[in-house]
Amino acid sequence: MAAPNFSRLPGFRDFPPEDFAFRQHVFEAWRRVSRRYGFLEYDGPPLEPLDLYVEKSGEEIVGQLYNFVDKGDREITLRPEMTPSLARILGERSRGMSKPIRWFTVPQLFRYERQQRGRLREHFQWNADIVGEDSVAADAEVVALAIDALRELGLTHEDFRARVSDRRLLTAVLREGLGIAEDRLGAAFALIDRFEKLPRELVVERMASEAGLEARAADEAVELFGSLDLDGIAARFGGSENIRGAAAPLSEYVGILGEMGLGDYVQVDLTIVRGLAYYTGIVFELFDTHGELRAICGGGRYDRLLELVGGEPLPAVGFGMGDVVLGELLADRGLVPGYRRAVDYALVTIGAEQRPLAYRLAHQLRERGRSVVFALRDQAVRKQFKAAETEGAARVLVIGPEEATRGTVKVREMTTGAEREVSIADVIAGVGEVASTGGKNADKERDNGDAGAEA
Repeated sequence: MAAPNFSRLPGFRDFPPEDFAFRQHVFEAWRRVSRRYGFLEYDGPPLEPLDLYVEKSGEEIVGQLYNFVDKGDREITLRPEMTPSLARILGERSRGMSKPIRWFTVPQLFRYERQQRGRLREHFQWNADIVGEDSVAADAEVVALAIDALRELGLTHEDFRARVSDRRLLTAVLREGLGIAEDRLGAAFALIDRFEKLPRELVVERMASEAGLEARAADEAVELFGSLDLDGIAARFGGSENIRGAAAPLSEYVGILGEMGLGDYVQVDLTIVRGLAYYTGIVFELFDTHGELRAICGGGRYDRLLELVGGEPLPAVGFGMGDVVLGELLADRGLVPGYRRAVDYALVTIGAEQRPLAYRLAHQLRERGRSVVFALRDQAVRKQFKAAETEGAARVLVIGPEEATRGTVKVREMTTGAEREVSIADVIAGVGEVASTGGKNADKERDNGDAGAEA
Protein backbone atom coordinates (compact mmCIF):
# COMPACT_ATOMS: atom_id res chain seq x y z
CA MET A 1 0.00 0.00 0.00
CA ALA A 2 1.32 3.45 -0.94
CA ALA A 3 2.16 5.77 1.93
CA PRO A 4 -0.37 8.61 2.39
CA ASN A 5 0.61 11.92 0.84
CA PHE A 6 0.22 14.81 3.27
CA SER A 7 2.08 17.43 1.28
CA ARG A 8 1.58 21.12 2.00
CA LEU A 9 -1.41 22.75 0.31
CA PRO A 10 -0.62 24.91 -2.76
CA GLY A 11 -0.03 28.54 -1.90
CA PHE A 12 0.68 27.89 1.78
CA ARG A 13 4.00 27.97 3.64
CA ASP A 14 5.80 26.12 6.39
CA PHE A 15 7.97 28.11 8.79
CA PRO A 16 10.93 26.09 10.09
CA PRO A 17 13.01 28.00 12.67
CA GLU A 18 15.14 29.95 10.19
CA ASP A 19 12.08 31.08 8.19
CA PHE A 20 10.07 31.75 11.33
CA ALA A 21 12.97 33.86 12.61
CA PHE A 22 12.91 36.02 9.48
CA ARG A 23 9.14 36.37 9.80
CA GLN A 24 9.56 37.56 13.39
CA HIS A 25 12.31 39.94 12.32
CA VAL A 26 9.80 41.65 10.00
CA PHE A 27 6.94 41.51 12.51
CA GLU A 28 9.01 43.06 15.28
CA ALA A 29 10.07 45.91 12.98
CA TRP A 30 6.39 46.54 12.20
CA ARG A 31 5.52 46.48 15.89
CA ARG A 32 8.40 48.73 16.97
CA VAL A 33 7.53 51.43 14.47
CA SER A 34 3.79 51.16 15.19
CA ARG A 35 4.43 51.79 18.88
CA ARG A 36 6.68 54.76 18.12
CA TYR A 37 3.70 56.31 16.35
CA GLY A 38 1.41 55.61 19.31
CA PHE A 39 -0.57 52.78 17.72
CA LEU A 40 -2.14 50.02 19.84
CA GLU A 41 -2.25 46.39 18.72
CA TYR A 42 -5.51 44.50 18.29
CA ASP A 43 -6.73 41.28 16.67
CA GLY A 44 -9.93 39.56 15.62
CA PRO A 45 -11.15 36.06 14.70
CA PRO A 46 -9.82 34.31 11.56
CA LEU A 47 -13.41 33.34 10.66
CA GLU A 48 -15.94 36.05 9.82
CA PRO A 49 -19.46 36.18 8.32
CA LEU A 50 -19.28 36.03 4.53
CA ASP A 51 -21.64 39.01 4.24
CA LEU A 52 -19.05 41.27 5.90
CA TYR A 53 -16.91 41.08 2.75
CA VAL A 54 -19.76 40.97 0.25
CA GLU A 55 -21.08 44.22 1.76
CA LYS A 56 -17.71 45.88 1.28
CA SER A 57 -16.49 44.44 -2.02
CA GLY A 58 -19.50 42.95 -3.81
CA GLU A 59 -20.53 39.40 -4.72
CA GLU A 60 -17.55 38.94 -7.05
CA ILE A 61 -15.21 38.60 -4.07
CA VAL A 62 -16.79 35.25 -3.10
CA GLY A 63 -14.82 33.47 -5.85
CA GLN A 64 -11.58 34.53 -4.14
CA LEU A 65 -12.47 33.29 -0.66
CA TYR A 66 -12.16 30.15 1.44
CA ASN A 67 -15.85 30.19 2.34
CA PHE A 68 -18.20 27.48 3.55
CA VAL A 69 -21.37 26.83 5.55
CA ASP A 70 -20.58 25.85 9.14
CA LYS A 71 -22.44 23.39 11.36
CA GLY A 72 -24.76 26.17 12.50
CA ASP A 73 -25.80 26.82 8.85
CA ARG A 74 -23.93 30.14 8.86
CA GLU A 75 -22.12 31.30 5.72
CA ILE A 76 -18.60 32.13 6.88
CA THR A 77 -15.13 32.60 5.44
CA LEU A 78 -11.50 32.71 6.41
CA ARG A 79 -10.74 36.44 6.53
CA PRO A 80 -9.23 37.73 3.26
CA GLU A 81 -8.46 41.17 4.71
CA MET A 82 -8.66 42.94 8.05
CA THR A 83 -10.29 46.32 7.47
CA PRO A 84 -13.88 44.96 7.53
CA SER A 85 -13.11 43.23 10.84
CA LEU A 86 -11.79 46.54 12.18
CA ALA A 87 -14.98 48.24 11.04
CA ARG A 88 -17.10 45.56 12.72
CA ILE A 89 -15.13 45.79 15.98
CA LEU A 90 -15.30 49.58 16.08
CA GLY A 91 -18.93 49.56 14.99
CA GLU A 92 -19.70 47.88 18.31
CA ARG A 93 -17.65 50.18 20.57
CA SER A 94 -16.32 53.33 18.88
CA ARG A 95 -18.99 55.66 20.29
CA GLY A 96 -17.48 55.39 23.74
CA MET A 97 -13.85 55.74 22.65
CA SER A 98 -11.67 58.84 22.52
CA LYS A 99 -10.64 59.91 19.03
CA PRO A 100 -8.57 59.52 17.02
CA ILE A 101 -8.23 55.75 17.35
CA ARG A 102 -4.78 54.48 16.33
CA TRP A 103 -4.78 50.69 15.96
CA PHE A 104 -2.59 48.16 14.20
CA THR A 105 -2.61 44.39 13.74
CA VAL A 106 -0.61 41.60 12.05
CA PRO A 107 -3.18 38.96 11.03
CA GLN A 108 -2.84 35.96 8.74
CA LEU A 109 -5.14 36.36 5.74
CA PHE A 110 -6.41 33.90 3.13
CA ARG A 111 -7.48 34.22 -0.52
CA TYR A 112 -8.10 31.47 -3.05
CA GLU A 113 -6.16 33.06 -5.90
CA ARG A 114 -3.71 32.03 -8.58
CA GLN A 115 -0.19 31.86 -7.20
CA GLN A 116 2.50 34.10 -8.66
CA ARG A 117 5.59 35.88 -7.46
CA GLY A 118 4.64 37.98 -4.46
CA ARG A 119 1.17 36.41 -4.12
CA LEU A 120 0.24 33.24 -2.26
CA ARG A 121 -3.03 31.91 -0.90
CA GLU A 122 -2.10 32.97 2.61
CA HIS A 123 0.02 35.76 3.91
CA PHE A 124 0.55 37.90 6.97
CA GLN A 125 -0.33 41.55 6.67
CA TRP A 126 0.44 44.58 8.79
CA ASN A 127 -2.62 46.81 8.97
CA ALA A 128 -2.51 50.25 10.57
CA ASP A 129 -5.43 52.66 10.72
CA ILE A 130 -6.33 56.05 12.18
CA VAL A 131 -10.07 56.33 12.79
CA GLY A 132 -11.99 59.44 13.79
CA GLU A 133 -9.72 62.09 12.23
CA ASP A 134 -10.29 63.71 8.83
CA SER A 135 -7.25 66.02 8.69
CA VAL A 136 -4.61 65.62 5.98
CA ALA A 137 -2.08 65.21 8.79
CA ALA A 138 -3.68 61.82 9.56
CA ASP A 139 -3.20 60.74 5.94
CA ALA A 140 0.45 61.83 6.08
CA GLU A 141 0.97 60.10 9.43
CA VAL A 142 -0.17 56.78 8.00
CA VAL A 143 2.09 56.81 4.94
CA ALA A 144 5.01 58.03 7.10
CA LEU A 145 4.45 55.00 9.33
CA ALA A 146 4.65 52.67 6.32
CA ILE A 147 7.78 54.38 5.00
CA ASP A 148 9.51 54.28 8.38
CA ALA A 149 8.81 50.56 8.78
CA LEU A 150 10.67 49.85 5.53
CA ARG A 151 13.50 52.12 6.65
CA GLU A 152 13.60 50.18 9.93
CA LEU A 153 14.28 47.05 7.87
CA GLY A 154 17.21 48.68 6.08
CA LEU A 155 15.55 49.93 2.88
CA THR A 156 16.21 53.47 1.62
CA HIS A 157 14.74 55.90 -0.91
CA GLU A 158 16.88 54.13 -3.51
CA ASP A 159 14.88 50.95 -2.90
CA PHE A 160 11.26 52.11 -2.83
CA ARG A 161 8.84 54.99 -3.39
CA ALA A 162 5.44 55.93 -2.03
CA ARG A 163 3.40 56.78 -5.12
CA VAL A 164 0.54 58.99 -3.95
CA SER A 165 -2.64 60.32 -5.50
CA ASP A 166 -6.06 61.68 -4.56
CA ARG A 167 -9.25 60.31 -6.04
CA ARG A 168 -10.92 63.72 -5.67
CA LEU A 169 -8.17 65.37 -7.70
CA LEU A 170 -8.24 62.62 -10.30
CA THR A 171 -12.01 63.00 -10.62
CA ALA A 172 -11.67 66.77 -11.10
CA VAL A 173 -8.96 66.33 -13.76
CA LEU A 174 -10.99 63.73 -15.63
CA ARG A 175 -14.24 65.67 -15.45
CA GLU A 176 -13.14 69.28 -15.87
CA GLY A 177 -9.69 68.97 -17.37
CA LEU A 178 -10.42 66.26 -19.92
CA GLY A 179 -14.18 66.61 -20.25
CA ILE A 180 -15.08 63.01 -19.45
CA ALA A 181 -18.79 62.62 -18.74
CA GLU A 182 -19.97 61.63 -15.28
CA ASP A 183 -21.27 58.25 -16.47
CA ARG A 184 -17.88 57.44 -18.03
CA LEU A 185 -15.76 58.23 -14.96
CA GLY A 186 -15.90 54.66 -13.66
CA ALA A 187 -14.54 53.31 -16.94
CA ALA A 188 -11.78 55.93 -16.95
CA PHE A 189 -10.81 55.06 -13.38
CA ALA A 190 -10.60 51.37 -14.28
CA LEU A 191 -8.33 52.08 -17.26
CA ILE A 192 -6.04 54.39 -15.28
CA ASP A 193 -5.80 51.72 -12.58
CA ARG A 194 -4.40 49.35 -15.23
CA PHE A 195 -2.22 52.02 -16.85
CA GLU A 196 1.06 50.13 -16.36
CA LYS A 197 -0.38 46.67 -17.04
CA LEU A 198 -1.74 47.32 -20.55
CA PRO A 199 0.04 48.33 -23.77
CA ARG A 200 -0.11 52.07 -24.36
CA GLU A 201 -1.95 51.68 -27.66
CA LEU A 202 -4.68 49.63 -25.99
CA VAL A 203 -5.10 52.21 -23.20
CA VAL A 204 -5.48 54.97 -25.81
CA GLU A 205 -7.99 52.90 -27.76
CA ARG A 206 -10.05 52.11 -24.69
CA MET A 207 -9.92 55.69 -23.36
CA ALA A 208 -11.60 56.62 -26.62
CA SER A 209 -14.13 53.77 -26.76
CA GLU A 210 -14.93 53.41 -23.05
CA ALA A 211 -14.27 56.88 -21.60
CA GLY A 212 -15.75 58.72 -24.57
CA LEU A 213 -12.70 60.77 -25.63
CA GLU A 214 -11.78 61.56 -29.21
CA ALA A 215 -8.71 59.69 -30.46
CA ARG A 216 -6.37 62.68 -30.18
CA ALA A 217 -7.69 63.63 -26.74
CA ALA A 218 -7.31 60.01 -25.60
CA ASP A 219 -3.67 60.00 -26.73
CA GLU A 220 -3.01 63.28 -24.93
CA ALA A 221 -4.71 61.97 -21.78
CA VAL A 222 -2.50 58.87 -21.69
CA GLU A 223 0.59 61.00 -22.24
CA LEU A 224 -0.58 63.30 -19.46
CA PHE A 225 -1.08 60.59 -16.87
CA GLY A 226 2.37 59.18 -17.53
CA SER A 227 4.07 62.38 -16.38
CA LEU A 228 1.68 64.54 -14.37
CA ASP A 229 2.79 65.85 -10.95
CA LEU A 230 1.50 68.71 -8.79
CA ASP A 231 3.48 71.35 -10.69
CA GLY A 232 2.24 69.90 -13.96
CA ILE A 233 -1.34 69.96 -12.73
CA ALA A 234 -0.98 73.60 -11.71
CA ALA A 235 0.57 74.52 -15.06
CA ARG A 236 -1.98 72.62 -17.14
CA PHE A 237 -5.18 73.15 -15.17
CA GLY A 238 -4.44 76.16 -12.96
CA GLY A 239 -7.34 78.04 -14.48
CA SER A 240 -9.85 75.65 -12.95
CA GLU A 241 -10.87 76.62 -9.44
CA ASN A 242 -12.24 73.12 -8.79
CA ILE A 243 -8.99 71.42 -9.84
CA ARG A 244 -6.93 73.85 -7.76
CA GLY A 245 -9.15 73.12 -4.76
CA ALA A 246 -8.95 69.36 -5.32
CA ALA A 247 -5.14 69.57 -5.53
CA ALA A 248 -4.79 71.44 -2.22
CA PRO A 249 -5.08 68.43 0.15
CA LEU A 250 -2.49 66.44 -1.82
CA SER A 251 -0.17 69.45 -1.88
CA GLU A 252 -0.52 69.79 1.90
CA TYR A 253 0.10 66.06 2.32
CA VAL A 254 3.31 66.15 0.28
CA GLY A 255 4.42 69.22 2.25
CA ILE A 256 3.92 67.48 5.61
CA LEU A 257 5.97 64.49 4.48
CA GLY A 258 8.67 66.88 3.30
CA GLU A 259 8.75 68.53 6.74
CA MET A 260 9.17 65.04 8.25
CA GLY A 261 12.26 64.53 6.08
CA LEU A 262 10.54 61.90 3.94
CA GLY A 263 10.20 63.92 0.74
CA ASP A 264 12.66 61.70 -1.15
CA TYR A 265 10.31 58.76 -0.64
CA VAL A 266 7.22 60.42 -2.13
CA GLN A 267 6.14 60.67 -5.76
CA VAL A 268 2.82 62.13 -6.93
CA ASP A 269 1.30 59.71 -9.45
CA LEU A 270 -2.32 60.08 -10.55
CA THR A 271 -2.31 56.56 -12.01
CA ILE A 272 -2.56 55.25 -8.43
CA VAL A 273 -6.28 54.64 -8.15
CA ARG A 274 -6.66 51.71 -5.72
CA GLY A 275 -9.26 49.36 -7.10
CA LEU A 276 -11.35 49.13 -3.94
CA ALA A 277 -14.39 51.33 -4.41
CA TYR A 278 -14.60 52.53 -0.82
CA TYR A 279 -11.54 54.81 -0.98
CA THR A 280 -12.68 58.42 -0.82
CA GLY A 281 -9.59 60.66 -0.82
CA ILE A 282 -5.81 60.41 -0.79
CA VAL A 283 -4.51 56.96 -1.76
CA PHE A 284 -1.02 55.52 -2.01
CA GLU A 285 1.01 52.45 -2.89
CA LEU A 286 4.64 51.62 -2.12
CA PHE A 287 6.68 50.10 -4.97
CA ASP A 288 10.28 49.01 -5.38
CA THR A 289 12.22 51.49 -7.51
CA HIS A 290 13.37 48.77 -9.95
CA GLY A 291 9.76 48.01 -10.86
CA GLU A 292 10.30 44.28 -10.46
CA LEU A 293 7.67 43.48 -7.83
CA ARG A 294 4.02 43.97 -7.05
CA ALA A 295 3.02 46.77 -4.67
CA ILE A 296 4.64 46.34 -1.24
CA CYS A 297 1.85 48.23 0.49
CA GLY A 298 -1.34 50.05 -0.34
CA GLY A 299 -3.91 52.17 1.41
CA GLY A 300 -5.63 55.49 1.71
CA ARG A 301 -8.65 57.28 3.10
CA TYR A 302 -11.95 55.43 3.44
CA ASP A 303 -14.52 57.60 5.19
CA ARG A 304 -17.65 55.49 4.70
CA LEU A 305 -16.70 51.92 5.53
CA LEU A 306 -17.78 51.95 9.19
CA GLU A 307 -21.27 53.05 8.14
CA LEU A 308 -21.49 50.10 5.74
CA VAL A 309 -21.25 47.64 8.64
CA GLY A 310 -23.58 49.53 10.96
CA GLY A 311 -21.12 51.72 12.83
CA GLU A 312 -21.10 55.46 13.36
CA PRO A 313 -19.98 57.66 10.43
CA LEU A 314 -16.29 58.11 11.22
CA PRO A 315 -13.49 59.22 8.88
CA ALA A 316 -10.66 56.70 8.58
CA VAL A 317 -7.33 56.21 6.83
CA GLY A 318 -5.10 53.16 6.80
CA PHE A 319 -3.03 50.65 4.86
CA GLY A 320 -2.09 47.01 4.54
CA MET A 321 1.47 45.72 3.99
CA GLY A 322 1.95 42.03 3.24
CA ASP A 323 4.95 39.94 4.20
CA VAL A 324 5.34 38.09 0.86
CA VAL A 325 6.33 40.94 -1.46
CA LEU A 326 8.31 42.61 1.33
CA GLY A 327 10.24 39.38 1.89
CA GLU A 328 11.07 39.24 -1.81
CA LEU A 329 12.34 42.82 -1.76
CA LEU A 330 14.47 42.33 1.35
CA ALA A 331 15.98 39.19 -0.19
CA ASP A 332 16.69 41.01 -3.47
CA ARG A 333 18.47 43.80 -1.56
CA GLY A 334 20.50 41.41 0.63
CA LEU A 335 18.67 42.51 3.78
CA VAL A 336 17.67 39.10 5.15
CA PRO A 337 19.70 38.82 8.38
CA GLY A 338 21.81 35.73 8.88
CA TYR A 339 20.21 33.07 11.04
CA ARG A 340 22.04 31.55 13.98
CA ARG A 341 21.04 29.59 17.01
CA ALA A 342 22.01 31.19 20.31
CA VAL A 343 21.70 30.36 24.00
CA ASP A 344 23.38 31.82 27.06
CA TYR A 345 24.67 28.61 28.63
CA ALA A 346 25.25 24.96 27.84
CA LEU A 347 25.91 22.62 30.77
CA VAL A 348 28.42 19.80 30.40
CA THR A 349 28.61 17.03 33.00
CA ILE A 350 31.67 14.80 33.30
CA GLY A 351 29.72 11.88 34.75
CA ALA A 352 26.17 10.77 35.48
CA GLU A 353 26.61 11.68 39.15
CA GLN A 354 26.66 15.38 38.30
CA ARG A 355 23.34 15.35 36.40
CA PRO A 356 21.12 16.16 39.44
CA LEU A 357 23.28 19.24 40.10
CA ALA A 358 23.03 20.17 36.40
CA TYR A 359 19.22 19.95 36.58
CA ARG A 360 19.13 22.29 39.58
CA LEU A 361 21.61 24.75 38.10
CA ALA A 362 19.82 24.82 34.72
CA HIS A 363 16.47 25.58 36.29
CA GLN A 364 17.88 28.24 38.60
CA LEU A 365 19.52 29.99 35.65
CA ARG A 366 16.31 29.77 33.65
CA GLU A 367 14.41 31.33 36.53
CA ARG A 368 16.88 34.19 36.31
CA GLY A 369 15.95 34.66 32.64
CA ARG A 370 18.91 32.86 31.06
CA SER A 371 18.58 30.36 28.22
CA VAL A 372 20.18 27.01 29.08
CA VAL A 373 20.57 23.67 27.30
CA PHE A 374 22.11 20.38 28.36
CA ALA A 375 22.28 16.79 27.11
CA LEU A 376 19.09 14.89 27.90
CA ARG A 377 21.00 11.62 28.27
CA ASP A 378 24.50 10.62 29.33
CA GLN A 379 26.99 11.52 26.62
CA ALA A 380 30.74 11.81 26.15
CA VAL A 381 32.16 15.20 27.10
CA ARG A 382 33.35 15.81 23.54
CA LYS A 383 29.86 15.18 22.19
CA GLN A 384 28.37 17.56 24.76
CA PHE A 385 30.78 20.32 23.71
CA LYS A 386 29.93 19.70 20.07
CA ALA A 387 26.23 20.03 20.88
CA ALA A 388 26.93 23.27 22.80
CA GLU A 389 28.67 24.66 19.72
CA THR A 390 25.73 23.63 17.51
CA GLU A 391 23.28 25.35 19.87
CA GLY A 392 25.30 28.57 19.70
CA ALA A 393 26.08 28.64 23.42
CA ALA A 394 27.89 31.80 24.54
CA ARG A 395 29.58 29.85 27.35
CA VAL A 396 29.76 26.33 28.68
CA LEU A 397 29.54 25.45 32.37
CA VAL A 398 31.48 22.24 33.05
CA ILE A 399 30.50 20.26 36.14
CA GLY A 400 32.96 17.53 37.18
CA PRO A 401 33.27 15.56 40.44
CA GLU A 402 35.87 17.93 41.91
CA GLU A 403 33.90 21.04 40.94
CA ALA A 404 30.72 19.53 42.40
CA THR A 405 32.55 18.88 45.69
CA ARG A 406 33.82 22.46 45.81
CA GLY A 407 30.48 23.97 44.73
CA THR A 408 31.99 25.43 41.56
CA VAL A 409 31.86 25.09 37.78
CA LYS A 410 34.39 25.71 35.04
CA VAL A 411 33.21 28.46 32.73
CA ARG A 412 34.48 28.28 29.18
CA GLU A 413 33.93 31.29 26.92
CA MET A 414 33.13 29.76 23.55
CA THR A 415 34.38 32.70 21.49
CA THR A 416 37.85 32.81 23.08
CA GLY A 417 38.26 29.39 24.71
CA ALA A 418 39.24 31.08 28.00
CA GLU A 419 38.34 29.12 31.15
CA ARG A 420 37.93 30.05 34.78
CA GLU A 421 36.50 28.43 37.87
CA VAL A 422 33.51 30.21 39.46
CA SER A 423 31.33 29.33 42.41
CA ILE A 424 27.86 28.04 41.55
CA ALA A 425 26.36 30.64 43.87
CA ASP A 426 28.04 33.43 41.86
CA VAL A 427 26.91 31.89 38.56
CA ILE A 428 23.32 31.82 39.78
CA ALA A 429 23.47 35.29 41.31
CA GLY A 430 25.33 36.81 38.38
CA VAL A 431 27.86 38.58 40.59
CA GLY A 432 31.58 39.01 40.65
CA GLU A 433 33.54 37.88 37.63
CA VAL A 434 30.52 36.12 36.17
CA ALA A 435 28.46 39.30 36.48
CA SER A 436 30.95 41.14 34.28
CA THR A 437 30.67 38.56 31.53
CA GLY A 438 27.66 36.41 32.27
CA GLY A 439 25.46 39.08 33.85
CA LYS A 440 25.28 42.37 31.96
CA ASN A 441 26.94 40.90 28.91
CA ALA A 442 24.74 37.86 29.12
CA ASP A 443 21.78 40.20 28.96
CA LYS A 444 23.32 41.86 25.94
CA GLU A 445 24.24 38.56 24.34
CA ARG A 446 20.82 37.18 25.08
CA ASP A 447 19.33 40.19 23.29
CA ASN A 448 21.70 39.55 20.41
CA GLY A 449 20.76 35.93 20.52
CA ASP A 450 17.09 36.85 20.35
CA ALA A 451 17.84 39.14 17.46
CA GLY A 452 19.75 36.33 15.79
CA ALA A 453 16.88 34.00 16.41
CA GLU A 454 14.55 36.55 14.84
CA ALA A 455 16.92 37.47 12.04
